[in-house]
Amino acid sequence: MKLLITIVQDQDVQQLLEELTEQGFSATKLASTGGFLRVGNTTLFIGVEDDKTNEVLDIIKNTCQKRDQYHASPVSPFGRGGVLPRPTKIAVGGATVFMVAVERFEKI
Repeated sequence: MKLLITIVQDQDVQQLLEELTEQGFSATKLASTGGFLRVGNTTLFIGVEDDKTNEVLDIIKNTCQKRDQYHASPVSPFGRGGVLPRPTKIAVGGATVFMVAVERFEKI
């Protein structure tokens, strides 16, 4: 058995949970915050049998897409004075998945 610790953007989590449920998988949802943009993320703990791991990874890949987002980063004109915001394009979304082998699992 594997535990997939899956971090996704809040925008993708509802659809991902629906797809997982439709395919017979369950997940535990935790609210989390990203470190770079400090935006809302969701961490899902998904327990899955070894032979179903690729099926779950495919659901994640098809649901959590990368997209471009603009972030205003401050720029100082001529090295001094006031700071003007300068929009910078950043790729966000997708998913980060940590796969951990589970020695024992009990549902009580």
